[in-house]
Amino acid sequence: MTFSSALYSLRAAACVCALLSAGGSAEAACEPSFSRSGPDAEAYGAAENYPLGTIADRTKQNYMVATFSNFDKLLPAHAVFPPATPSPLARDCDRTSWSYDFDGERRTIDQYLARHPTTGLLIARDSTILFERYQYGRRDTDRLLSNSMVKTMVAMLVGIAIKEGKIRSIEDKAQDYVPEMKGSAYGQTSLRALLTMSAGIEFSERYDGTDDAFAFSRDLRRSDLPSAANLLRRYNTRTAPPETKFAYAGSQTETLGLVLMAATGKRLSDYLSEKIWKPMGAEDEASWTVDGHNQEQAYCCLAARLRDYARFGLLLARDGGGIIPETWVIEATTAPEGSFRAPRVATPFYGYGYQTWIMPAKRRMFAMLGTNGQAIFVDPASKLVLVHTAVRLKPSKDPAARELTALWFGLVRELGVSAAR
Repeated sequence: MTFSSALYSLRAAACVCALLSAGGSAEAACEPSFSRSGPDAEAYGAAENYPLGTIADRTKQNYMVATFSNFDKLLPAHAVFPPATPSPLARDCDRTSWSYDFDGERRTIDQYLARHPTTGLLIARDSTILFERYQYGRRDTDRLLSNSMVKTMVAMLVGIAIKEGKIRSIEDKAQDYVPEMKGSAYGQTSLRALLTMSAGIEFSERYDGTDDAFAFSRDLRRSDLPSAANLLRRYNTRTAPPETKFAYAGSQTETLGLVLMAATGKRLSDYLSEKIWKPMGAEDEASWTVDGHNQEQAYCCLAARLRDYARFGLLLARDGGGIIPETWVIEATTAPEGSFRAPRVATPFYGYGYQTWIMPAKRRMFAMLGTNGQAIFVDPASKLVLVHTAVRLKPSKDPAARELTALWFGLVRELGVSAAR
């Protein structure tokens, strides 16, 4: 049975159950719900109908809602095309009153949404949507910005390219595929080190407008400056041996993107469409912003519908679903115990796999994370997925992230198998 046909069977069975239990009215009560408001809605531009500014306005609070749902109107982007027919997702919304513990209190999802600037929240289990809600006037047809969540998609494309023989091994160096990088620090780094954010090359990423990440992203957008492969030559100081220390940097994902394009001979958007977006049955095209040389920014800024993010999460929950190599997905979403990539070692909380965050739990559980509150959490054991898009004011290290994690573990305990931490 193919992944799409399996989804269809699950949807059909769930719909029958819903109709039998609700006299045929469940479907109407089970649609996504929408709110024109949200926490601090006026500060986020509600009175102006959440205006869209320019790319220079993207960090201003009253422009953030529109920016994070219209990013392809601010910067050029390539389309990631979907199949002619999407894979169906069932709906079962009989219960939406899940609770979780946080700071000594028992809280509900409604309380979470009333406290946090969430634009979209979707919970799905085994190809069935259990909860789908939008705030700040966002709709289920909006393409919401991934920020760094797309990094995990890049890692999955690497696994597919290896299976196809286009990339020989993750022990190869980037310069083996991208001649322009020959002799540079990133060029001389193995794909394994790049995948695990352990290149050991000095590159600051603080999200304060003065770091290397800001300068690199700014210069990438300029067509009068060298292309990405040459811009990466600026960063040529290795401060640690590869594969010895975790240090998160989008420049490492950008290098992987250049390797993928060189190895496959295709744009990243086209390769993603062919190998993942169409096979998984996305319902709409995604958009992926491009730089001044018309190449996708591998480390950032795919935008897609919430349900298509959920489809991707469910694909990983099924260990690739026959679309991504199973052994690769498991390897990519695991951090060896006791290694520099392990949870609570790589960072005070998360570990790191291949461009994927590993959660500190007694079984394999992982997340895709993007700045300002973007997240997809996955529990393969219970096939549970949570998709969260947001407009947090702090790009990273926001204390609000603690409560989202508490919500996730609460859902796992109520909807999945216990995951004692």
